[in-house]
Amino acid sequence: MSRKHKTEKPNETQPSFFARRRVLLALGAVAVVGGGGGMFLMPAPSMAEEVVVYKDPSCECCGRWVDHMRSNGFSVAVSNVEDMDTVKRQAGIPEAMASCHTAYVGDYLVEGHVPAADIKRMLADRPSIKGLAVPGMPASAPGMDSPEREPFTVLAFSASGMTRVFATY
Repeated sequence: MSRKHKTEKPNETQPSFFARRRVLLALGAVAVVGGGGGMFLMPAPSMAEEVVVYKDPSCECCGRWVDHMRSNGFSVAVSNVEDMDTVKRQAGIPEAMASCHTAYVGDYLVEGHVPAADIKRMLADRPSIKGLAVPGMPASAPGMDSPEREPFTVLAFSASGMTRVFATY
């Protein structure tokens, strides 16, 4: 008697973690308040978008970028990892976009020293991109904190690796 092994395919119609999270946040953004003659809806205070950062434990500039994000209203969780190449490969960061740390915010990736203002703009506009990147480690990018002024570009990148300029500094 032979047994066939049933292989299960992922349910592609099931919402992703991020989609479920957005729904829960949307539901939590409205509080039902009882009052006087009935009930009414009142918006709850807005919640900061959480940023999950993967960085090498010894990288000081990554720590300063985390501080930059927190000082701009983001809630940041940090995961120190030794093998950043694996993190970038699993995230799908194009090699040309690589920098020292990789972050997830909402449905997007953020690679390197992207200014908080650009991340806020991305979250507000919700463009059809995979994420933002500042390739390399430009001296004047947030977290690098060098007195040297080095122009840099924030690039938007797609899942296929296509890029376009998002902002220049």
